[in-house]
Amino acid sequence: MATMYDVPADDLIEALADDLADRLEEPEWGAFAKSGVDKELPPEQEDFWATRAASLLRKVADRGPVGVERLSTEYGGAKGGSNRYQVAPDKRADGSKNLIRTILQQLEEEDLVETAEGEGRRITAEGQSLLDDTAGTVLEELDRPELERYA
Repeated sequence: MATMYDVPADDLIEALADDLADRLEEPEWGAFAKSGVDKELPPEQEDFWATRAASLLRKVADRGPVGVERLSTEYGGAKGGSNRYQVAPDKRADGSKNLIRTILQQLEEEDLVETAEGEGRRITAEGQSLLDDTAGTVLEELDRPELERYA
């Protein structure tokens, strides 16, 4: 049986996003919200909400229990320094905590993630099963000979 570690992360996230697009609903403000302080515009990707949810589900499974603060640090980036002459060095900026928290709450409603009191969020058995089943499907569809030993 394949696990999430047996397939490339980008292929797993893409397949998970297809499944989560049907289960999760993007809020009205989601189309207008930036994904972090370092961004100038909201994401242009059509399925951004489902892709970010799939990525968060994978990160919670890999690093859990994990809190919103640490996840926002991982989804952050570099915010430019001075606007006028660009002389100041870039500063570290966190990702949007509201976006992450809302997606985690939706994943909790779907019973894929649960809250560990005082520790953050962790994956449930149903969430781990979804990840492993999706990884098995992705592994079968991949045409990469170096990954055949995991099948």
